[in-house]
Amino acid sequence: MTEPTRPGGPVPRGPVLQIGALHPLVEDTLTAEHSALRLPADPDDREDFLDRHAGEVRVAVCSGRTGVDRELMGRLPRLEAVVHFGVGYDGTDAAGAAARGIRMSNTPDVLTDAVADTALALYLDVLRRFSAADRFVRRGAWETTGNYPLTVHASGRRVGILGLGRIGRAVAHRLTALGCEIHYHNRRPVPDVEHRYHGSPAELAAAVDALVVAVPGGPDSAALVDAAVLDALGPHGFLVNVARGAVVDEAALVAALEDGRLAGAGLDVYRAEPHVPAPLRRLENVVLLPHVGSATVQTRRAMAELTLRNLRSWLADGTLVTPVD
Repeated sequence: MTEPTRPGGPVPRGPVLQIGALHPLVEDTLTAEHSALRLPADPDDREDFLDRHAGEVRVAVCSGRTGVDRELMGRLPRLEAVVHFGVGYDGTDAAGAAARGIRMSNTPDVLTDAVADTALALYLDVLRRFSAADRFVRRGAWETTGNYPLTVHASGRRVGILGLGRIGRAVAHRLTALGCEIHYHNRRPVPDVEHRYHGSPAELAAAVDALVVAVPGGPDSAALVDAAVLDALGPHGFLVNVARGAVVDEAALVAALEDGRLAGAGLDVYRAEPHVPAPLRRLENVVLLPHVGSATVQTRRAMAELTLRNLRSWLADGTLVTPVD
């Protein structure tokens, strides 16, 4: 990797490391204001880079999915903070960061409405089969085979929300406007809501017609929606996931859908993105989005601005605007 130069010698580098691709505003600012290092994608180049620069890095800036994993964290002896572009941070070794006193930030709130809108769209689509009906019209089936089959009502249903945090509450607000009865499960009941609490994901799934997954990613929520939860949801139940792919046991989900033990699924996230299992791509009762929950121009810019505020705050006085506790 060639070092940039200027008259008189190399360009001085800041203590900031960019990991992976980020929003253009973030990337441009990291270069212009902080002369940030950028971790090479090629493994061979990365080793050489870390041999030369690992000791300089105080702050890493990355997406939640890319993160700072255990191996990379171990190579950065002076790392003080990890600034995430995104509300999730499952790509980062959070336990390792806590053990070393490395602080982390994310970008909550600014993407709540966009992700909640996505959850609502998936809910409506998977129950009413709008995407499948669009394909029906486009392939000429309406003209050759007659009317599209009947679907099920989306309003006035019992909907469970797994994770009643910022996004979960925004989803509940939208579904309440449709006359839906809201149930939820958290680690503990939320004191200021009237929605019905259930003590486990399986108990929640058994009580509702559709389950919306909105929990944070990470080891604590891995495979939280397992075969038992899907069986509790049942052959007339629907699953919507706008959290992280790893929250749902993907093999169990595929099996439930193929066996007719689940009515349908609306998914924005997957276990090994961008890979989506072929069975999910074949099923007409599954709506698939390419992880676009927060992908609006306005939301991504707000996320970029908050990411940069966290970075500037840490470099100025060692505090974070939106720390991960």
